[in-house]
Amino acid sequence: MTPVPPGPERGPLEDGLRGAAVASPEPVVSSEPVVSVVIPCHDYGHYLPQAVQSVLAQTYPDWELVVVDDGSTDDTAAVARSLIAGHPDRRIRLLEQANAGVSAARNAGIAATTGRYVLPLDADDVIAPTMLERTVAVLDDRPDIAIVSTDVSVFTDDGLPAQALKLPAYDKDLLLRRLIMFYCSLYRREVWQTVGGYAEDMRAGEDWDFWIASAEHGFTAHHLHDALFGARNKDDGLHVEAAENDLAVRARIVAGHPTMFKPVTLAWAQAVLAQDEGECLADDRVPDDILTRAADMDEFLRVVLALQRTARLQHRHIQRLERELAERGEPVPV
Repeated sequence: MTPVPPGPERGPLEDGLRGAAVASPEPVVSSEPVVSVVIPCHDYGHYLPQAVQSVLAQTYPDWELVVVDDGSTDDTAAVARSLIAGHPDRRIRLLEQANAGVSAARNAGIAATTGRYVLPLDADDVIAPTMLERTVAVLDDRPDIAIVSTDVSVFTDDGLPAQALKLPAYDKDLLLRRLIMFYCSLYRREVWQTVGGYAEDMRAGEDWDFWIASAEHGFTAHHLHDALFGARNKDDGLHVEAAENDLAVRARIVAGHPTMFKPVTLAWAQAVLAQDEGECLADDRVPDDILTRAADMDEFLRVVLALQRTARLQHRHIQRLERELAERGEPVPV
């Protein structure tokens, strides 16, 4: 589920964040890897090489990588096998299963790994070269911290500059009100074990549910104010489904963790799950802060989409002008 940051801000990606060919350090071979990276993939075989390359480019080398083919109908398995064959010196494996959803795929992948730290990464996203180095250092140095999140750079497939989204410092109370951590955060394996994994009956919002369950069990997080995670912005995907069903997703999360929320919020969640969502929106008993946050989400999405449409139009206009100048033999302004 997509977090709701204070607002978009343009900023450069770290070198290699888009999966460019970056020289990888020599792997450190140990009996057990420190980090387990798990990439669920369903019909995203065309994106998978970029995600895997961003892991190969890490400055921190002691990791293993498991790609979980979640019942894909494309060439995901073949692409994964090719990547494995191309890097025989790296601990990369493929798991294949019938389609069961991202939560089940993550759980299966994590269960098949051994690293003491876990990093979920979707097949259409990437991580900056220093993502593991920076986040592992926090967990190694701070035994009181169980999760390390970062800011994010949102990029598209049309060559536009990435947009840096800054997120607030971790605060449990704020986490209950809105999602302030992206799914791609490094955490200790015992978090996953204690929580019981990702809720496999949730098609969207499973990451927010997981972080709230972590807080419910006493785990805390630390936020790094650097964009070390790259999220690909598309017109499809689970984040779109989560946005379109925001109230229902919130209601399921609240109802699943009744001790973490106020009675009025719990009552609202139960009402949403018991009747038509449209009726709840018009219901005077719905807490005002819930409706305000839902409106904030809608407004945020509208603003981001409008900015992206404008940026695409400007980008195409500039390209057209550059072609016209080149055809006339005139210098192109730098």
